[in-house]
Amino acid sequence: MRKIDTQVIYEQIRQMALFCNCNVNEDVIKALKKAEQTETSAPAKFALQTIIKNDGIAKQKDMPACQDTGMAVVFCEIGQEVCLQGEFLDDAINRGIKDAYEQGYFRKSVLDPISRINTKDNLPAVIHTQIVKGDKIKLSFLAKGFGSENMSKVFMLTPSQGVDGIANAVVETIKQADSNPCPPVIVGVGIGGTFEKASLLAKKCLLREVGSTNNDDTLAQFEKDLCDKINALGIGAQGFGGNNTCLAVFADKYPTHIAGLPVAINVQCHCARHMTVEI
Repeated sequence: MRKIDTQVIYEQIRQMALFCNCNVNEDVIKALKKAEQTETSAPAKFALQTIIKNDGIAKQKDMPACQDTGMAVVFCEIGQEVCLQGEFLDDAINRGIKDAYEQGYFRKSVLDPISRINTKDNLPAVIHTQIVKGDKIKLSFLAKGFGSENMSKVFMLTPSQGVDGIANAVVETIKQADSNPCPPVIVGVGIGGTFEKASLLAKKCLLREVGSTNNDDTLAQFEKDLCDKINALGIGAQGFGGNNTCLAVFADKYPTHIAGLPVAINVQCHCARHMTVEI
């Protein structure tokens, strides 16, 4: 049995939150530069150049890449052979978020959904904890802005709608979103399970590296085809038209009930800020 003090988890979360909000992932920067080189619309090309410049300044000056520093989402995979000691796990994670958002002078955007009164510390984080094999802990932090989150959807399709129905749901979601999620976007697609499982799959898809290929050959082709269909919509960077509306589509699946076909689409803006560490 391996003993790990939750103070270590606190510190990792604090460092990830501080770093991620000021540093858009390098794989995304690479994809944005590729999009800028291939862009056919002059206004969209300028938008992409501006985005790339903005992200460079944010990294250089250690400032938030976007004023919406998001709601903190944390995936915590704990090995079954790990014994946690010290502070309660969720408290350690939330304390790491709180301290990072104070130290970084990040905007605190979390509030009560009914009264709309701000919690003033960007808490609580949305924490997904899973027990896995082994004696390690994997932590993933995602700063999820709500310009894109608000454009996300869940569909409870009928089995007869099949793969075409899934594709239509994804494309229609991005079409209706238009410029609202600050394209070019990254799209996470969760297929199967239940209402909430599909959503969780879609969210976790956003942790994948842009440019990576799905291990499932069928899903890999599905992702490529969907990305092409979304780019054919002509929405373009920041809604200025052109051929770069989507940087990537990532999909995952889970067995579901014979009577259903849940599909969740989680939209991520170009300001993709996430990080994963192993303890």
